[in-house]
Amino acid sequence: MERTRGDVGVPGYTRGVGGSPANGGWPTSANQPVISRRAVIGGGLAGLGGLLLFPSQLFAKGPVPNDSFVVLLKGLYQPVVHGPNLGLSTVHLNDGSYSTTSIYPVSGAPGNQNRNKAVGTFYVQFEGDLCAYHLPGGSFAMRFTGSDFIFVDDGAGGQFLDGTFELTIVEATGVYRPFVGGHNHMVDRLHFLADGGVDEFCFCFISHP
Repeated sequence: MERTRGDVGVPGYTRGVGGSPANGGWPTSANQPVISRRAVIGGGLAGLGGLLLFPSQLFAKGPVPNDSFVVLLKGLYQPVVHGPNLGLSTVHLNDGSYSTTSIYPVSGAPGNQNRNKAVGTFYVQFEGDLCAYHLPGGSFAMRFTGSDFIFVDDGAGGQFLDGTFELTIVEATGVYRPFVGGHNHMVDRLHFLADGGVDEFCFCFISHP
């Protein structure tokens, strides 16, 4: 499979014609600091693949401390239409720049613990550096600060983005207020489909400052 290397500071996705990478929809480079996370994902795609295929091994060591939790972003992105008021001044969900998908519980997050049932909603700018999580107990906004990823041909006219993203929590409501200034380490396998769709599968390791 063809692999294309990408290192950017923030994930500025310019989808191009049809919204697919094959038609010019590649993430654009930005003059931002790059945080290399090759060691974190076990030396590249192989380590990432192992994490994504066997997440239960990662979380089998015991309960997550109160100052951290893990969630999974999963599903096809859809444009935000009539987005809710999350009580956050940092993000403006109805400005036309946000897309949304579902959040599933993995470890330590409030709400239902059924990993097959969505527990919240994720919002992200594909052409910007902001995102927001809405979970039981409140909401919080983040800013992308770094990334390390590669592209892999999916053999069907699309591309996989395999890698990691680093984010800082900039604003929060409810039970998440103490997390402001904290960190999110994303381990992502984002699928740019040949038909222009974008299918997410991303573990988010969210920690207290």
